[in-house]
Amino acid sequence: MDSAAIGRPVGGRRFGRPCAILNPRAASGRAGRRWPGLRPIFEAVLGPVDVRFTEAPNHATALAREAIRNGAELVVAVGGDGTFNEVVNGYLSRGSPINPNASLGLCPLGTGGDFKISARIPASPQEAVKAIASNPLRKFDACQVRLAGPDGATVERCFANVTSFGMGGVVSLAAKSNFLTAVDGRAAFLWATAVTFFRFRPTQVRLNLDGEVPGRHVRVLQVAIGNGSHQGGGMNMCPLAELDSGHIDVTVIEQTSIPSFLRSIPLLYSGKIYSHPKCRHYRVRAVEATSDDPVLAEVDGEAIGQLPLAAKVLPGVLSVAGTGIRTLSRYSMQPRAGD
Repeated sequence: MDSAAIGRPVGGRRFGRPCAILNPRAASGRAGRRWPGLRPIFEAVLGPVDVRFTEAPNHATALAREAIRNGAELVVAVGGDGTFNEVVNGYLSRGSPINPNASLGLCPLGTGGDFKISARIPASPQEAVKAIASNPLRKFDACQVRLAGPDGATVERCFANVTSFGMGGVVSLAAKSNFLTAVDGRAAFLWATAVTFFRFRPTQVRLNLDGEVPGRHVRVLQVAIGNGSHQGGGMNMCPLAELDSGHIDVTVIEQTSIPSFLRSIPLLYSGKIYSHPKCRHYRVRAVEATSDDPVLAEVDGEAIGQLPLAAKVLPGVLSVAGTGIRTLSRYSMQPRAGD
């Protein structure tokens, strides 16, 4: 493709060759059922859309990579946080964009909707598509994480929002299969959090922040590694995190009593979590965590492995359309023709 043509509107449209990647099973199948009604809106504001349907885990990664290499200037994940995470991993290769002139979007139709909160993407799928066509493009960070997979082999992924371990890894599994999952994603995560707390035993973890030696030993309930702010169906686990800060926010929740935990549940949603005496906040560029015990970890809501874990920030590697964030702390973007 002629590089001078990248970003030039086609027939008055903002993006050339837009692609939508849909997980038809997201939100217990609601995404697939709602797509026929959404497609006309996509094409009214974005033009003809190449639609790809996922068929298995990680399929969206392969589809996104193929679409971008074939010239797509926009790839929209239609689904939840898991679908968006897979699309991000298709957009990036070895921590860098395959095509820096291509952009990502999210049309929220999944059970998990935390990235849309972190990025202030409209909750309505129709309004989210309109925002993709009209809102300024933003440069966001991503994070790269390396951890042990279920079989012990090393797994490497990128994430746009939040990775966590401890209770978070257990909760992410429980939230996918409890009786509220098909009804309300936030309620499913809250129920899973409450049930998991009464069964979970705090774990001794060694944390190494920005290469510090010898690191710190902490008995934790939960550690959240935030590029974005929200996880678990709307919990504001990293309230100071900014998607374009060039840093990772680390929230450490230490062992606490049952009464203290129950009293603190409102803090998980209010953005005041750091007021709790058992909660610690760090801002770093890299974090490593190990433990002598099995500790499950989740990446953007998907339980994919366990400690040991290492994460680092990838500053400004994502170009995202449709967000509502108005100010940038580190990055600016040249306006695309038609913006």
